[in-house]
Amino acid sequence: MKPIAKTRASGLRASGACAFMLLSACLAYQPNALCAEPDWSIGLYGGKFYDTEPAGLTQGKASFMNHHMLAVTGTKTLWRSESFPMSLELDAMIGQQFGMDALTEIAFAPVLRWSSFPWTDTLQTDLRLGPLGLSYTSKVSSLELGPEGKGSQTLNFLMIELAFSRPKDKSREVFVRLHHRCAVYDLLNNYGANGEDFLSFGYRVRF
Repeated sequence: MKPIAKTRASGLRASGACAFMLLSACLAYQPNALCAEPDWSIGLYGGKFYDTEPAGLTQGKASFMNHHMLAVTGTKTLWRSESFPMSLELDAMIGQQFGMDALTEIAFAPVLRWSSFPWTDTLQTDLRLGPLGLSYTSKVSSLELGPEGKGSQTLNFLMIELAFSRPKDKSREVFVRLHHRCAVYDLLNNYGANGEDFLSFGYRVRF
């Protein structure tokens, strides 16, 4: 397990990177008429477990292990800005983990979607951020146990996602998602476990 201080520093760096990306998109955005957007979606994704906090993947420090997830995900748009390409969605998932352990996970989180980047005329790109949610597993995962062998079924659900679609047809997306369970820097428990992290790829239909 990584020291808590290093985990927090990596988490802050990841949050800073996402904030910088969103700020860059805001600065590049040119206001125009917003087209009608779909309010619902359903999709599938599959992922592989890696053994660091989310930032470890972007830093090249992650080691992938023989543990996987298959999941169904659905979303509902709760709010959409009339001035900016930004909306708030509720994202829910149910998935099965298998490999080094076998368990079912259900999770949901409010997710902010930003839909404008300088290259969207060529490739529609959406950034989706859901830092605070709720995740529950059917049992304590053997991959989430702390040094004393303790863990929690209920943890925070965090997701970071990039979705891609054709500019003239946003009803079908492919996406890459970082799927993360954590104790929110020991706020939910102090067992010293990182939680679980999956790098996943999926397909979504919006309607």
